[in-house]
Amino acid sequence: MVAADARGDRLRRAVQGYLDHLTIERGRSTNTVAAYRRDLDRYVAYLESLDLALEDVTTTVVEDYVTVVRTGSDGRSALAAGSAARSLAAVRGWHTFCVAEGLAPANPTAGVRPPSQGKRLPKAISTYDVERLLAAAGAGDTVASVRNRALLELLYSTGARISEAVTLDVDDLDLTPGLESVRLFGKGSKERVVPVGSFAVEAIQAYLVRARPVLMAAGRGTPAVFLNTRGARLSRQSAWQVLRTSAETAGLDGAEHISPHTLRHSFATHLLSGGADVRVVQELLGHASVTTTQLYTMVTADSLREVYVQSHPRALA
Repeated sequence: MVAADARGDRLRRAVQGYLDHLTIERGRSTNTVAAYRRDLDRYVAYLESLDLALEDVTTTVVEDYVTVVRTGSDGRSALAAGSAARSLAAVRGWHTFCVAEGLAPANPTAGVRPPSQGKRLPKAISTYDVERLLAAAGAGDTVASVRNRALLELLYSTGARISEAVTLDVDDLDLTPGLESVRLFGKGSKERVVPVGSFAVEAIQAYLVRARPVLMAAGRGTPAVFLNTRGARLSRQSAWQVLRTSAETAGLDGAEHISPHTLRHSFATHLLSGGADVRVVQELLGHASVTTTQLYTMVTADSLREVYVQSHPRALA
């Protein structure tokens, strides 16, 4: 019993040494250190339940611990995959520290992989909510609102990333009737040409004629399509705020969670729901792999199942 108590004391002293290291030498925040303490307290309790000393811990022990926190079989709350991965990161950091300090001969966490968090399905808003969002962006018919409507119309019409939209130059637009398109530069400067719908074309033309010259007069001249009130290129942060404010003005549910990527997700989901081929959507989005685009087909399939269950007379008993 004394030996077991001594092992437990040694484990806890090693944990405290690591937390002091995080606080003093690495300058981690109080909240971060507190989270590490909670994770390591649970881990040390697990090691004590197995009557293990620090040098007795093997890769299998750590792998079993990940299973324990995922299932809650130690009598504590079961953790979601993301939280379990965070807990494993704390355990890995502690073992690394123990090896560096000569407290243990090897790091048993080196080959342990965090639990899979699965693929997060993209979030999209309905076409009705898109219309409300766009109407809110253009409310007031001011220079700023004309610009804001054009920006959000373009994002939804093309599925452009926010970074692609704010780096657009006027020469990247082709508004020739019948050929309306925009040249976008995606990740790795990969170029693609995407058609622009009639509503977006109308909004962009109104902006170029009525609003952009006014904004440009305040600056020194720039080829950027979207300008701020100083006549300079609109920043990603400002474009993000345009969307956030428009969502709040429109009274959309979860407005605080709507981001520029929401319109990109909505663009893809609505195309697939309308019958577009996944390979075409892949090209429009600029995805290197169709696997990424196929996430949206999962969303569409879920929607189809929901409609089926609600509509078919023999879907439910």
